[in-house]
Amino acid sequence: MANTKKFPHFFLFLLFCCCFFSTSSSIFVPEIKVQQDKDEPYVGVNIGTDVSNLLSPADLVAFLQLQKITHIRLYDADPDILKALAKTKIRVIISVPNNQILAIGSSNTTAAAWIGRNVAAYYPETLITAIAVGDEILTTVPSSAPLLMPAIESLYSALVAANLHNQIKISTPNAASIILDPFPPSQAFFNQSMSTVLSKLLQFCSRTQSPLMMNLYPYYVFMQNKGVVPIDNSLFKPLTPSKEMVDPNTLLHYTNVLDAMIDSVYFSMKNLNTTDVVVLVTESGWPSKGDSKEPYATIDNADTYNSNLIKHIIDRSGTPLHPEITSSVYIYELFNEDLRSPPLSEANWGLFHGNSTPVYLLHVSGSGTFLANDTTNQTYCIAMDGVDKRTMQAALDWACGPGRANCSEIQPGESCYQPNDVKNHASYAFDSYYQKEGGSPSSCDFKGVAMITTTDPSHGSCIFPGSKKVSNKTSEVANATQASGANTIRFLGAQTSKFDKNVHVLFGVALCLFYYSLIQVQLS
Repeated sequence: MANTKKFPHFFLFLLFCCCFFSTSSSIFVPEIKVQQDKDEPYVGVNIGTDVSNLLSPADLVAFLQLQKITHIRLYDADPDILKALAKTKIRVIISVPNNQILAIGSSNTTAAAWIGRNVAAYYPETLITAIAVGDEILTTVPSSAPLLMPAIESLYSALVAANLHNQIKISTPNAASIILDPFPPSQAFFNQSMSTVLSKLLQFCSRTQSPLMMNLYPYYVFMQNKGVVPIDNSLFKPLTPSKEMVDPNTLLHYTNVLDAMIDSVYFSMKNLNTTDVVVLVTESGWPSKGDSKEPYATIDNADTYNSNLIKHIIDRSGTPLHPEITSSVYIYELFNEDLRSPPLSEANWGLFHGNSTPVYLLHVSGSGTFLANDTTNQTYCIAMDGVDKRTMQAALDWACGPGRANCSEIQPGESCYQPNDVKNHASYAFDSYYQKEGGSPSSCDFKGVAMITTTDPSHGSCIFPGSKKVSNKTSEVANATQASGANTIRFLGAQTSKFDKNVHVLFGVALCLFYYSLIQVQLS
């Protein structure tokens, strides 16, 4: 009789153990068997062409190679660019423009001709990896929605006929707005008015092992939910546990907005009975300049977002729902498209200006595998070409005056006085101020007359301030980090993940044994 009073304790012990280990296996999270990409996750760039004096195709490809960019997405199938990409190993997504969906979706012959003209004519010399059929058709051109799947199926049939269907995938990029109630992610679902088309699209993606292409912008989530979504969550900044977003249904913790957006896509697919399609983020980024209504469109925020985004992908961080799956991402975009219509931010999403000078320098030290213009290299601030002397002189006077740059070396008789011209002196003063401010991208502007470069502007006995900070020993360490950093990061990330899981299990075992020993004492 006495022992039966102890039974509830034993029952609680069993219940505790079951609950603990069940939650470690994500008991609250629906099983989603997503196909893992065979390739490593990568970061690519979108290339828009609304740019004044856009680089020639040959110069564009040379620039991509210089910047170590290996994946690009075009918004059309420009024949000159596709020719220039031949034998470069740069992988490209080409696109069917929205205004061609009607013709291709209405005629198998037109679809076959499009594949012959834009794919078969270049592959395999040019590594076309996927075809993006339209761009955000369901939300921007809903009248074309009925022809979207016919267009995709016709293009796929043409790829099969050309025996290219295993090498080249087909999908269509979608806006995040096709998902309703995106947070918490577990409650997300596709807009029911689009469910017929989306069901067919997901069935196609599952059948052909193609990704679901999504354009996901934490910037817009933040702007539309200011006061609710913190800026740090949007920029991938480190968070204290109290600032993490928690899905109350799964208890999954989200440290950044992009992961929450990706998981909302997976939950939405699950609601349409699809569990084996991977999300490919075809657009994501942050504008570096905006009008008075977009105060968070700044160089520093754009630099922070894109730098942290690259690290997130390189680290193979996955998402809380799918830590084993890291979506590849295409940054929007390579160049500022200065010909775009207002608002001002529309023209300022680029990593580079149209003349190929960087808008800002990404802080992705240790990756060494993406973009030559990151701060694994020493950076300098110099005067831009083509600026009138009066404007340049005003910027020079500010740098040496209120800016408190060290301008002693450009005084008569000093090592950087020659050549004695405003542009040369301004470059030295700009770099002095830039280095004093810790290399912050916003400190190299001077009302638009300065730019950041990775080329050391030192000459003869004139050593620029940035050069003085880099000793030979430091350079060797930086080079070693650049050469091996990516693998090191991935290895440490993998180790940490396994370590955390093992600690979690051991902690559970210890607690169970502790409770069991207490029960044994009571029973005795």
